[in-house]
Amino acid sequence: MAANSVEKGVPLIDLTPMFEGSEDERTALAKEVDAQLQRVGFLLVTGHGISPDMISAARTAGKAFFGLARDTKAKYATQVGGRGWLAIGAEANGYSEGTETPPDLKESFIVGPEGAAGAEVEIGWFMPNTWPTETPELQPVLEAYLVQMRLLADAILEICSLALKQDEDFFSQATRNPSWSFQINWYPSVRTIGQAVEGQYRIGPHTDFGTLTLLDRQPGDGGLQIDIEGEGWVDAPYIPGALVVNTGDLLARWTGERWKSNRHRVLPPPKNSPDEELMSLVYFFEADPEAIVEPLAPPLGHRGDLPSVAAGDFIRQRYDAITMN
Repeated sequence: MAANSVEKGVPLIDLTPMFEGSEDERTALAKEVDAQLQRVGFLLVTGHGISPDMISAARTAGKAFFGLARDTKAKYATQVGGRGWLAIGAEANGYSEGTETPPDLKESFIVGPEGAAGAEVEIGWFMPNTWPTETPELQPVLEAYLVQMRLLADAILEICSLALKQDEDFFSQATRNPSWSFQINWYPSVRTIGQAVEGQYRIGPHTDFGTLTLLDRQPGDGGLQIDIEGEGWVDAPYIPGALVVNTGDLLARWTGERWKSNRHRVLPPPKNSPDEELMSLVYFFEADPEAIVEPLAPPLGHRGDLPSVAAGDFIRQRYDAITMN
């Protein structure tokens, strides 16, 4: 394993060789990614090439939207899997693993891919986005940011293909028209929304549903925790400018459960920091909804009993599970 390997917690991975390295350096990076994802489905990555100014602009635009009056935001209200504003109480992620929890203490603004993807794709994956007229800067800022997120996701999946000793397009051939989703998550403070009730989180314990998640987050007492086998709940590490990358349920299945899809949660707003509010930029990169995902068989995959699934059906079932009616 490479020199930056760790045996506990979330590993720090420099992605620079992915863009600028020699063939040997890319091979070493791929080997390291494989080794770490077999242990924990989370990476803290540097060298990703996303401009700090672009991230800052996305946060500023998001803050302006969430600062609008509730009645104004309500004009853009949607439901889980839709486009627009999700209010507090719209979802409870703990339900995805069968745990009845109070609603999550967050608000979200959601966008996704637009345009027709073909008659065979289920209606609902490719819809017009809803852009608030009160914050006109939000659309151009996020559209520019999302171009960079897509390029980064494609590059990471290429390294993932190499990590599994597959052709470079092993994953990309099923992600030509993916059903990605992007969320700005705002976690209000105790002073804003009051204290959480028993068993309530900013986001309840869950695994992500799809292929890759690319996350820019802020640190805090009520921040991200990851459930790591043999370690329990671990605070996610934070390095300014680094992104969190984690694998979802679909990618774990794709690899025959060779790679992990770890449970994680965002802690409740802390009583000891009553003014703490956090904001996350979360890019969920999925596969084409109609793509048939065939799990890798042993010995590369770790299980040989997983049937193939249609990617869109797989994700939709999980969206339905966390929706609060």
